[in-house]
Amino acid sequence: MVTEEQREGRAVVIEARGLTKVFLDFWHRPKVRAVSGLSFDVYRGEVFGLLGPNGSGKTTTLKMLLGLLYPTQGALRVLGHGPRHVLTKARIGYLPEDSYLYPSLTCEETLHFYGRLFGLPSRERGRRVEQLLEMIGLRHMRHRLVGEFSRGMARRLGLAQALINDPDLVIMDEPTAGLDPPGRRQVKDLILTLAARGKTVVISSHLLADMEDVCDRVAILYDGRFRAEGTVAALLEERRRVALTVPAPEEGELQRLREAVRAVTGVDPVVEHPRRNLEEFFLEVIEQARRETPEVSGALAERGLADYLAGGLRKDGGSREGQKSGDTARNG
Repeated sequence: MVTEEQREGRAVVIEARGLTKVFLDFWHRPKVRAVSGLSFDVYRGEVFGLLGPNGSGKTTTLKMLLGLLYPTQGALRVLGHGPRHVLTKARIGYLPEDSYLYPSLTCEETLHFYGRLFGLPSRERGRRVEQLLEMIGLRHMRHRLVGEFSRGMARRLGLAQALINDPDLVIMDEPTAGLDPPGRRQVKDLILTLAARGKTVVISSHLLADMEDVCDRVAILYDGRFRAEGTVAALLEERRRVALTVPAPEEGELQRLREAVRAVTGVDPVVEHPRRNLEEFFLEVIEQARRETPEVSGALAERGLADYLAGGLRKDGGSREGQKSGDTARNG
């Protein structure tokens, strides 16, 4: 993981200032403000996570980083250039939420196809394809059509195509979606390995435990704005409480307890600040944002099961049949 001191001495890979995206309607009138005034930096060798509920602006932000969408306002530089710079795009690897793969190509042909798009020489392309097939565990399925793949297998192949050009910046949208636990662990280990090699990784995901495992910093989006940003440790550490780890805990004031433990065990207890998990913090930030923002452009909070899906049960636990009987008795 990248510390604050290490981050200060590293090159800035992504620099965003006041990044805003407003989608227009048919008459070119502002319709949806998907992203509003985001300012952030991402550094070389860092793993940066974007979190948020559906419609919060995560995918729009990623598409602006990729040059697929043009910001309405603000400034954005990726790898020292504008995101639409051709040479910049050659240094980026992208794993979309749904991998768009050609079903009529085999696994091996797919990787060769993407390698040709990047202009890799035949010999080098073949070497990388072999290594990638081994890495994702699909070497034995190299001649199988992609259209026959399960979602998890297609996800693995999509990850390989995102890395065929040995990118300096890797952008991943839900990288572990559809993978089994071993596959998820493999992807997380791969992300950490890429960062250790000095590559920058930007991730968007709903799997908060995965983000907590790999991210140096995270930013939580709601209604197109950052509601919280910082290192995982700083965001989740609860400074108002302390946890005392002792062989035989005793109640009392902290100082007296430390003295008692020292007298019993002969060692000083370890005092540390307990941490919430990332999911708890995420839900707290989003709930606070919902209270402050009554109208949003994305999805709203869940409001219970639709009546027609409730199977005849009312929210108070009674049945509609019972309600009908009561109404009939009252009317009688």
